[in-house]
Amino acid sequence: MTSSVSSELVTVVGAGLAGTECAYQLARRGHRVVLLDQKPKARSPAHHSDALAELVCSNSFRSDNPHSAIGMLHRELRELDSLILGCADAHRVPAGDALAVDRERFSKEVTARVQAAGVELVCEEVDRLPSGTTVFATGPLTSEALTSALGTLVGSKLYFYDAIAPIVSGDSVDLSVAFRASRYGKGGSDDYLNLPMTKLEYLAFVGELRTGAKVVPHAFEEPKYFEGCLPIEVMAERGDDVLAYGPMKPVGLVDPRTGQRPYAVVQLRMEDAAGTAWNLVGFQTRLTWPEQRRIFSMIPGLQRAEWVRLGQIHRNTFIDAPRLLDVDLSVKAEPRVFFAGQISGVEGYVESAGSGLLVSLALGARLEGKAFAAPPATSALGALYRHVTGAAQLPGAAYQPTNVVFSLFPPLPGRLRKADKRQAYAERGQRDFAAWLEAKQHHIDAPREAGAGVSR
Repeated sequence: MTSSVSSELVTVVGAGLAGTECAYQLARRGHRVVLLDQKPKARSPAHHSDALAELVCSNSFRSDNPHSAIGMLHRELRELDSLILGCADAHRVPAGDALAVDRERFSKEVTARVQAAGVELVCEEVDRLPSGTTVFATGPLTSEALTSALGTLVGSKLYFYDAIAPIVSGDSVDLSVAFRASRYGKGGSDDYLNLPMTKLEYLAFVGELRTGAKVVPHAFEEPKYFEGCLPIEVMAERGDDVLAYGPMKPVGLVDPRTGQRPYAVVQLRMEDAAGTAWNLVGFQTRLTWPEQRRIFSMIPGLQRAEWVRLGQIHRNTFIDAPRLLDVDLSVKAEPRVFFAGQISGVEGYVESAGSGLLVSLALGARLEGKAFAAPPATSALGALYRHVTGAAQLPGAAYQPTNVVFSLFPPLPGRLRKADKRQAYAERGQRDFAAWLEAKQHHIDAPREAGAGVSR
């Protein structure tokens, strides 16, 4: 796929999901792209691999159900030949109706495809604003030096705390306790390992989560958490039954040893195709590492667990995108600069890839002298665009990172039963997205007028 291109060099800073997607899409359009990343010379506390698009938290891209908001985004990115969704599909591992991947094979595939597209890869720790057109896709773990350098451009720093879940060696899980099943048989019937708990075991576990030693934020930092990814001990502090109705809910599962539904269940999801490592689903945590070993060994089946990775907490940095970004996703005060991915205020792997792809469309249109036509607001990509440009924001509400959710979409007309709304959102979005995509594929792009950045 090539277009008439400019000779201008585009610098993309950050080789995570948003940065690789953006760089890859621009290169496929024939543009010159250099992708800067600090690895392997330097790393954030959450990074371990030298490969691009490293998955630092879960290996799940969440539900692939086309009637969910995230499932809609999956479908739309596939239709746009997304790098990230293509590599995820190529290295999928069983996870019920979720799209989960073998993280090492996924990242290697992304790296290979980016290189094959002609993107120049440069290992460089960026601590100042590069010259020329630049896309910052440095993610929520943007270095302190670069965050400080960007301060004059974006004003005050915004942040929240995020946590990642531990991973256990498959060989160390007691298979006389664990049973294979997906809730309600969704996806493959044996996609998850389930560790059942009695009420007494569950309540004792919750009590230890509450009293266990935690990593304490710096004195000058307020501990703000993303509601969609709360540490498990924070959920435990909200009430005895919060976890039993959340990540440890037993609904749709029957323990074959008893023939009964357990009081609570810890689910393990495959990290790799061979099943050598398993992620504790929903167990992101800020417990200290010694406390994680002690408390998580209380879970039936994990008494002799060997930990591939323990959970940890880190600060996520993001900008006030609705205030700072123009309708073509460039910075109002510095139009040659764009922000993509989690630093722009989207949350999640797929949303980050979608943000990177959106920026590639907007920037590509500018470089090719065309108007940028944003995806329809009724689509999942359009909903993300509404979020970062402020169209979906309630008046007076503070800007916060979010996953793609139906509250970002324009309301449905008329009154519908709750059970019918998801399907209605999906059908409306698919219809409108298909029309937008057909216009895009037939090159129905108006020439960009002076001063114009987007057509709606």
